[in-house]
Amino acid sequence: MSKTQPSNAEQQVEHERQGSAWQGVPAPDYPESVPEGATLDLLLNAWLGKFTGGISPAALGNAYADWLSHLALAPSKQLTLLQEAWKKIGRWQQYALQSALQSAQSGSASAPPCIAPLPQDRRFEDPAWQRWPYNLAYQGFLLQQQWWHRATTGVRGVSPHHEDVVTFTVRQWLDMLAPSNFMLTNPVVQQTTLASGGANLANGAQHLADDWRRAAMGAHAPDQRSYKAGENVAVTPGKVVYRNDLIELLQYAPATASVHATPLLFVPAWIMKYYILDLSPHNSLVRHLVQQGHTVFMISWKNPLEEDRELSLEDYRQLGVMDALDAVARITGAPQVHATGYCLGGTLLAIAAATMARDGDARLASLTMLASQVDFKEPGELSLFIDESQVSFLEAAMWKQGYLDTKQMAGAFQLLRSNDLIWSRRLNHYLLGLDEQDSDLMAWNADATRMPCRMHSEYLRRLFLHNDLAEGRYRTAGRHIALPDIDAPIFAVGTLTDHVAPWRSVYKLQLLTDTDVTFLLTSGGHNAGVVSPPGQARRSYQLATHPHDAPYIDADSWQREVPHHDGSWWPAWQAWMAERSGAQVAPPAMGPDLGDAPGNYVLQT
Repeated sequence: MSKTQPSNAEQQVEHERQGSAWQGVPAPDYPESVPEGATLDLLLNAWLGKFTGGISPAALGNAYADWLSHLALAPSKQLTLLQEAWKKIGRWQQYALQSALQSAQSGSASAPPCIAPLPQDRRFEDPAWQRWPYNLAYQGFLLQQQWWHRATTGVRGVSPHHEDVVTFTVRQWLDMLAPSNFMLTNPVVQQTTLASGGANLANGAQHLADDWRRAAMGAHAPDQRSYKAGENVAVTPGKVVYRNDLIELLQYAPATASVHATPLLFVPAWIMKYYILDLSPHNSLVRHLVQQGHTVFMISWKNPLEEDRELSLEDYRQLGVMDALDAVARITGAPQVHATGYCLGGTLLAIAAATMARDGDARLASLTMLASQVDFKEPGELSLFIDESQVSFLEAAMWKQGYLDTKQMAGAFQLLRSNDLIWSRRLNHYLLGLDEQDSDLMAWNADATRMPCRMHSEYLRRLFLHNDLAEGRYRTAGRHIALPDIDAPIFAVGTLTDHVAPWRSVYKLQLLTDTDVTFLLTSGGHNAGVVSPPGQARRSYQLATHPHDAPYIDADSWQREVPHHDGSWWPAWQAWMAERSGAQVAPPAMGPDLGDAPGNYVLQT
């Protein structure tokens, strides 16, 4: 072979490296080989990321420059904001005067408020906030919050992404400075302090010291969680029946004398531990399905370390989904398998299913997508942290350590719900001195995982930034795949208040596939909406099947027209699967015994 002529393997590697560049989409910029002189750039960005929480200063600077420059070129918007400010000041002064008069006459500042909090804002619900001067503080804050929202939105010429970033970051600053966060302006904290003789502050100081100590100890800090995998969560009986360098495959022991012929494989997200699907016995989806006569298998992902930095998205497909499917087929002898993906696991499952359809592999009896996206044009508030600048900055941090750290990922999700997950917690924990209420879902949420550098970079670029899967540019094994090739029936679940995979984005699956899609919309959010055991109060769902040859119905029309059902969605899904699972048969033998469930990988920290 000529030294100047690359081998087929080398050509394939180059083809994969270039990605979709030939179609006009920039090639992925994963820093596997650092150009000469660029090491210093990556080191600087990685060091800076430790102080910014992984947020790119350049990305924030670009957003604010876009907003400020266009605001400077919009004198009518400036005039409108000035008029709004004077009106709000006048409303607040009038409210303050009425409150003072009411207080002087009746001893109670019961004047009607001039602005009401948003429905999800519960910071000022306590009646103590209606007393002077606390009523003035929170009313002034809400008026200011409303003004800033109008100042950061509707500026002509600002890109939608930059507008979202500016609005989001301004809201973070306002939430941090809210009067509810400080003892001197929070009447509830003051009442509690007087009633307890300051015991709440002493307890809060102890909580703060404990948190500081755990943060300083890092990985060596004692585990304070009440719920632990294998002890009181992830306890459905089963065995590890297959293991490779990326997954352990769990097979759950049958709970019925006969089972449905077609087994079920779960593909959870690797951003989380699998046992959100097997929490406490009373709210375990796995246990529910086993008790309904299903043979259930579960992928448990390894928690990657620095040496796993080169694991790719293709490795997750091959070593994860495909190896697991092969093992399920060997163990059960079943010709087909129901496959269910949750969150990122559903996205990976869709990639695997499209690859199997391309290659003539008909082993999938059905696909179920739980809060999973395949089109990332509208990915919700997570898009705030995803643009070229932010991804490049994040890649530098991952390049330095080999993975995305658990704290970086947890911090991003906490910011999306800062009132509930940051400031409300600090108020209750440090100022009110309350002990944290532990639950299985909260313990699972705190049991975070890492993500290898290459895989996460590919995921962000190929899916979030370039939307290759939805737009037909995604390749596996060097060849393109297409979602319309999937012919297995699909059951897709969206959750009403999902901030990670918005349900309207999940609903787009009907536009991108050419098979029957049953879509279910349930109450709750990304996690609590999925964990919905029968008997839980205030649960409801909507359900309808869209045949592949029927006219399309837009998401909002679907939501208006489809009837509501009270209760858990689990029985409806189980019945849908049972119809496609064949006759009842004797339970298959358990696979090779490599240890009891939940295995070893889920215990890795």
